[in-house]
Amino acid sequence: MIPLQEWGGGVTFSVKVHPRAKKNAITGELGDALKLSLTTPPVEGRANEACIEFFARLLKVPRSSVTIASGQTSRNKVIRVAGVTGQYVRDRLSE
Repeated sequence: MIPLQEWGGGVTFSVKVHPRAKKNAITGELGDALKLSLTTPPVEGRANEACIEFFARLLKVPRSSVTIASGQTSRNKVIRVAGVTGQYVRDRLSE
């Protein structure tokens, strides 16, 4: 399981994004990051929006709770999810 950093109001974790995949899915782990395949291309922030939407649905939180803390223009991103605990994220990722 990847490391999760808990802060006062939520959790952050690392993601390695692979755009232009066949489907949106978590395909494994790469070091300390989740491997996330997205169907959208990395053009005009569409892959970032797809990444936020994917984690909002997976974790069953509002889109406004999910942000990209760093890596806006990189495949390596840090995702911040407000209003959840590390255990909740672990449980949702392991389903």
